[in-house]
Amino acid sequence: MKKFKQDEFARNSRNVMELLVVEEVEQQIKALPPKIAKYIKPVEVTAYALNRLPGLYATSQRGWQRQLNKGRRELSEQIKIAVRQAVIAVQRDLLRTEIPLFFYENEESAALATLQKLKILLQNQDLTWENLIDVVEESLVNALQGKITWRSCKHPDYEIFNWNEHPHYQ
Repeated sequence: MKKFKQDEFARNSRNVMELLVVEEVEQQIKALPPKIAKYIKPVEVTAYALNRLPGLYATSQRGWQRQLNKGRRELSEQIKIAVRQAVIAVQRDLLRTEIPLFFYENEESAALATLQKLKILLQNQDLTWENLIDVVEESLVNALQGKITWRSCKHPDYEIFNWNEHPHYQ
């Protein structure tokens, strides 16, 4: 009998609740005043809410559709409440800084980890693969104008990058 492994389960199943919560987080953050929204980390709100909601796992397209329908039909109010509570909880601790988790289990995870590092480097939590070119271009233009708008990823405390200490500057 073949031994069932955790990574096999992770490759062959998905939690539909993650999609539903991410959609709700995006809606609620868009509804916030911009001055508050810019301090909210969607990933923290999502994790907080998911920890208070049931999982809706699927291992097939049919199962995915069933769980998606169930989540939207039966759990939408519970999802809204959990996300609302998460937004409030995350707002309370605006000064906390955390080192994010990075997983490199497969190419997709490596790509997500790379995107997460770019978010830190470019100081832009809204960074996506779709807007990467625009964000990099904006950072380069800012740097050309003397505005440093990125952080070093090589330092564990993610201090703001200092040109004067960079070996290529001297």
